[in-house]
Amino acid sequence: MKKNINNLTRRQLLKAGMYAGAGMMLPFRFLPAKAFANNHQNTACDILDCTTFGLSDPFAQHKFVNHVPNALDPGFKYTSPNGKYKINIRETVQFTGLVDTHDNLLPTPIWGYGDQRGPTWPGRTFEVRSGDPVEVMWKNQLKRRGGHLFHVDTSLHWSYSLPGYEHLTIENDGVPIIPHLHGGHTDYQFDGNPEFFFTPGWSRRGPQWLDKKFIYDNSQMAGTLWYHDHALGITRLNVYAGLAGFYILRDDYDTGLSGNDLGLPAFPYEVALAIQDRMFKANGELFYPAFPGDPFYADFITDETVLPNHLFPDGGPTALAEFFGDHMVVNGVIWPKMDVEPRNYRLRLLNGCDSRFLAIQFFEVGPTDTDFDNAIGPLNFTVIGSDQGLASEHTIVTSLLCETGSRYDIIFDFKTVNKGNRVIMKNIGGDEPFGGDIPGPQVFGETDRIMAFDVKLPFDYQVQDDVSFDAIRFGPVVPDPEGGKAPRVRKVALFEGMDEFKRLQPLLGTAEPATDYNGDPINWPAAYKDIADLEGQMNGSMAWHSPTTENPRLGTTEVWEIWNATGDAHPVHLHLVHFEVLGRQEIKWDTYTDTLEDGDRVIPKNASPDGNGTYLRAQKVVQHNGVKGDGFRFEELDRGYGEVVDQEQLAEYVENAPKDMVTALPGQITRIKAHFDKPGRYVWHCHILSHEDHEMMRVLYVEPEPLST
Repeated sequence: MKKNINNLTRRQLLKAGMYAGAGMMLPFRFLPAKAFANNHQNTACDILDCTTFGLSDPFAQHKFVNHVPNALDPGFKYTSPNGKYKINIRETVQFTGLVDTHDNLLPTPIWGYGDQRGPTWPGRTFEVRSGDPVEVMWKNQLKRRGGHLFHVDTSLHWSYSLPGYEHLTIENDGVPIIPHLHGGHTDYQFDGNPEFFFTPGWSRRGPQWLDKKFIYDNSQMAGTLWYHDHALGITRLNVYAGLAGFYILRDDYDTGLSGNDLGLPAFPYEVALAIQDRMFKANGELFYPAFPGDPFYADFITDETVLPNHLFPDGGPTALAEFFGDHMVVNGVIWPKMDVEPRNYRLRLLNGCDSRFLAIQFFEVGPTDTDFDNAIGPLNFTVIGSDQGLASEHTIVTSLLCETGSRYDIIFDFKTVNKGNRVIMKNIGGDEPFGGDIPGPQVFGETDRIMAFDVKLPFDYQVQDDVSFDAIRFGPVVPDPEGGKAPRVRKVALFEGMDEFKRLQPLLGTAEPATDYNGDPINWPAAYKDIADLEGQMNGSMAWHSPTTENPRLGTTEVWEIWNATGDAHPVHLHLVHFEVLGRQEIKWDTYTDTLEDGDRVIPKNASPDGNGTYLRAQKVVQHNGVKGDGFRFEELDRGYGEVVDQEQLAEYVENAPKDMVTALPGQITRIKAHFDKPGRYVWHCHILSHEDHEMMRVLYVEPEPLST
C-alpha cells in the first residue's frame, strides 16, 4: 500500500488527529482511541487506491440517479391466504446501480430471501397483524457444496467449531443459517438462537435445532421489526451477503391504511428504508476484507502484532474487529433517490450496517446537487417511534442517532422544502467505531450522504396530510413487579480483551459476582482453574460457551445496568423483550487509574488503588477451544457510580419508545428495564455484527428451563 497523504490506512488518518477526552479513552483497547477527523477530506480511493485493490471507486459512482425501491410497496410484500409462508434462501444477482468505468451496469451476486418470485436484497417484507400468529418455513437453498461468498475465518467460535461438528466444512456440508426475527416476542425455539442453525436440505442441524416450521405469535404492539441471519460466527458474512428484510406489525392504531385515527401517512407516503454500507470490487462483486494487503487489514492484524499460527499461516482469512463500507446502500441500491410530493412522509429507517452508527440529518439543496456546498439545514423532522412501536410522545429534532440494528419511525414534511428542490439524507456519524462524538470522524469522502428525495411530484389533494401528533401516546410498556416489589438490578458489563491470537476480542460479562434466578452463586467450571486460574463465583469477561449468568426468573421485571469498560459505544440488543431506557450515569474511576498511561483503567496486580472509585483487574478468558485469552473484571463496583448524565447532553438520542436496542456509551452505566415473560434459551449481544461473531454474545436463559442446556 502506498504511503502518501492521499493513500493512508484508517489508522494513519486518525493518528493525525487529536485523541478524544478522557471519558472516551479505552485503557486496554488495542486500537487507537477515538480521534477527531483531520481537515483533509479524502475520497475513498485516495485512501484505498482502488486500482491497486481492484475495488469500485465510490467517487465515480452515480449519486441520486437510481430510484429506491419502497419495501412497503404492495408488490414487494409476501402474501399468504392462511398465514403460512415458505421462504427460500438462495443465491442470485442483483443490480445495485453500480457501474464500470464505461458506465455499464454491473451485476452483484448476493444471497437473498424470497418466495416463488425469487430472492431479493433486502428480502421481501412481511406485513402481519398484531396477535395473529404466522408460520414460516425457511428453506436453505444455498449450494450444498462449494463455499461462501466471502472467506470464512474458521479460527472463530462458529457453527462448525461446536463439539461434534468440527469435521464439517462449508465446502462439503453447505452454509449454516438460522433466521432471527429481530424484535419478535417469540418462543425460544423459533427465536433464531445461533446454535439452532441448519444447512441446505436440513442435512446438518445445530445442537439446539428443533423444527423446520417457525411460529411467530406476534403478541406485541405494532412496530418495525426486521429479520436477518444469526448463524454462530458467520452472522456478519451472511447478512453482508444480503440476508435481511423488514417485518412490519400492524394493529388497530397503526393500520397502514389511509384515514387511520392517528393520521399516519399510508402507502405510497409510508416508506421502509434499510440503510447499509458495503464495499464492491470493480467487477460488481461484494468485497469483504480478510487477508494481508486488503484494505484496513493492517489496522486490526499486522499493526496489532497478532500472533502467526497454523490456522492462518499467511495471515488470513481472519475476522476484523469492525467493518465500514465506502458505498452507502439503501434497499439494495447505492445512493438512490425518491420522488416525493410536498407533504408528510412516514419513513421507517433501519440501520442494517455491520459497525456503523448513523447520525441522521436532512438538508435542502438544489434540484441536481449531490453535495452540501449550497445546503440549507439541518432541517426539522419528527420522531414518532422506534424499534418495537410508537413513542410516548413525538419529538422534533434536527439530528437522530441510529445505532446498528435499530429502527426509527420518523415523519418528514416536504412542504417545508422549496418545490423542485432536493433533500439529502445526511450521515454525520463518521466512519469509525462510534465513541459518542457527533459528528464523528469522516474517513471516506462519500459516506456522509445516504440518499435523496426530489420534491417534484404534484400534491394529491384527495389524500389527507395531517398527522395527529398529539394522539401519539404509546411508548414502552414495561410492568413493575407485583406487590410493589423493587425489580432485581442486574449488573452486566462490556469489555474488550484479546483472543489467543492477540486479536481484539469484544466480550460481555458481569460487573458483579453472578447469581441465578434464586440468588444462588454461579461458579466457574472446575476445569477453568487449571486453564485460566478462574475459580469460585463467576465475574468479569466471559465467552459465549461459558455457563449462563443472565438467568431471569420467569414473569419478573429486571433493571439492567450495562457497565461499559471499553472505548467504544456498543449497541446492546436483548432478544425476547422490549425495554424502557431509564438513563445513563458516568462510571467513577479510582483516581489511581488517572496516573496510568493512555487513560488506562487496569490497575496492575501488585498495585493498590486509592479507594475512591472502581477500576479493572486483568483476568484470563477461556476460549471455546479450551485455550485462554485476555480479559478483565471490575473491582470495588459500589464506589463506581459517578454523575448522572443529563439527557439534554444527548439531544440526538430519542429513546421514548419500546426499544430492543440501546447505545451503551463508553465509560458509562446505561440502565434499561425489561419484563421476561417467556421461558427458555435466548441471547443478548452487541449488534455490531463483527463483535457478536467474535464472542460479544451470551445466552439469556429465562427459568425454569435447566441451565445445563
